[in-house]
Amino acid sequence: MANQGNAKRIVTVPNLLSAFRILLIPVIVWLYCGRADYPLAACVLVLSGMTDVADGFIARRFHMVSNLGKVLDPIADKLTQTAMLGCLLTRFDTVWWLLGVLVAKETAMAVMGLLVIRRTGGVYSAAWHGKLAACVLYAVIFTHIVWYGIPRLWSVSLVWLGVAAVLISLGLYVMDNLRRIQVAK
Repeated sequence: MANQGNAKRIVTVPNLLSAFRILLIPVIVWLYCGRADYPLAACVLVLSGMTDVADGFIARRFHMVSNLGKVLDPIADKLTQTAMLGCLLTRFDTVWWLLGVLVAKETAMAVMGLLVIRRTGGVYSAAWHGKLAACVLYAVIFTHIVWYGIPRLWSVSLVWLGVAAVLISLGLYVMDNLRRIQVAK
């Protein structure tokens, strides 16, 4: 839990790691779409994932949780996921479903998040189901990158698994946020 002083900090190691992840996005896109170097794109995606885990660990372990970090970390995740799904669309047309559901979820979450902040004054961290949905998304993305010749049935099945994870997480977030708004009244 962040204390008031740490909650308002901007320059922290976790925030720098989140910013680094954002800077890796054009590199991954260039490797995937520009050079068609799928193994290297997958490696840089793994590096991005490792910095995501590191920033969360460091933030909690060393009491560097900040309000900016609570916003910047999921933005880095969503930008990475959206960019990678966009890249995958060059080879897998069914990824449209996952990309569309993800964009709809994040739009709804942004609007609801602003309402929650306005009503409660609090900035809340990601919930377990959001992290699980992110793991599922990254697994779907990574599998499509490294398994160049993935059979369509496997591809479609993984995409629908990702869609289900995103929709379940959205439903749980909506319930959580509605509860927070009700309590704040």
